[in-house]
Amino acid sequence: MNFELLEIELKKRLNYNYFWGRKQIDLFDKQTNFIYKIPDFETLLNTIESAFKNNQNFDDLQNYALNRWYNFWSAKAVESIFCEAKIVKQNPNLKDKYIDFYIENIPLDHKTTVFPKGFKKSIPYAINHKMELIEWLYNNQSAEQRKHFKNRIFVVLIDFEHQTEHWKLKAEILWLKKIISTYLSNFDRSKLQTFTFENKTVFADVIWAIK
Repeated sequence: MNFELLEIELKKRLNYNYFWGRKQIDLFDKQTNFIYKIPDFETLLNTIESAFKNNQNFDDLQNYALNRWYNFWSAKAVESIFCEAKIVKQNPNLKDKYIDFYIENIPLDHKTTVFPKGFKKSIPYAINHKMELIEWLYNNQSAEQRKHFKNRIFVVLIDFEHQTEHWKLKAEILWLKKIISTYLSNFDRSKLQTFTFENKTVFADVIWAIK
């Protein structure tokens, strides 16, 4: 993957407001699944215009498509960054919903997320109470097809100076590459957080991406 080129495309999204207007739902997902095949931002805008120009919900669908596109391609880049590391093995089943890769044979999903307002506690508190944040993320962030309690690494984005703009850090692919590479070079499976769900041990961790 060309990380430099993808970062340029993702940053074009920053000129548009980041507004969902609704939670992610399967119905809107089906209407915007074209985002998976379009890494180019101008092509995305043209596709949205062509697909929804006569739809009374155009604004909702455009916002939804822009956000899904941005999140998907940023996540795709993050997954590629992980998989470049020697200790990481990509899952050959690319359609697996629960496993993106293996780190030292531990199956893991990954999720890049902004620091959640709904956590209701400060960033320093979250950093010092990592497991509490992890539990909150599992219980509150995903719904419908996305919800699961499998092994997961959360890349948590924090912009201290602009705390309404954490989301923009998803476009900082080269910066994220340095942070993730540092985490992996110091990876210690004994430091993963664990909890029990349905009589199974779940492994989880947080990578802090803080500006």
